[in-house]
Amino acid sequence: MTQPTIPPATSPQPITVLIADDHPVVREGLSAMLESAPGISVVGMAGGGEEAVVLAASLDPDVVLMDLRMGAMDGVTATSRILAHSRRPKVVVVTTYESDADILRAVEAGAAGYLLKGSSRADLIDAVRAAARGETVLSPAVAGKLFRARAQEPQALSGREREVLLLVGRGLTNADIGRQLHIGEATVKTHLLRVFKKLDVSDRTAAVLAAMERGLLD
Repeated sequence: MTQPTIPPATSPQPITVLIADDHPVVREGLSAMLESAPGISVVGMAGGGEEAVVLAASLDPDVVLMDLRMGAMDGVTATSRILAHSRRPKVVVVTTYESDADILRAVEAGAAGYLLKGSSRADLIDAVRAAARGETVLSPAVAGKLFRARAQEPQALSGREREVLLLVGRGLTNADIGRQLHIGEATVKTHLLRVFKKLDVSDRTAAVLAAMERGLLD
């Protein structure tokens, strides 16, 4: 009786990585650390944001390690352009900069993670693997900064909340606002309470002033 043929075991495809950094020594160092890890393959290295965008399109890597500040096109812009053309690559920012604004810009651009260049080899490898699985990668220090930046970010007013506040600024009462917007006075009060909470104020005048200072009524 003929024995069934057992197909040979196939190895899983390696995680492909593109490294973008304007310092050759850093690129080579990151590449050496990743190439020593099983299941990870560095398929390209870019010396700037423009080159990173081009290589990401041609190489279609699983993960892009992106420096934040590079020449004419920075890492945030490069990240946005890469993700505008394809959602496949997961971009992990690897940089020496850790200000709240830098972190927030990178995450808002679509970065899947944010690591500092002082991170250990093990942390870097774990980050690449986690990003490839679709997970968010943030070191504890960065996560705390991102939380604070999000908390300080002013919340946008809805269209109706903005309309109500504009009329408050013109001196209209809640009843007048309700009639002009064709909504009940109680609804006007509800909108104002939400505005107070978003702007962290306790009265109508303070709400108008805070919204004007933040450019929410322009």
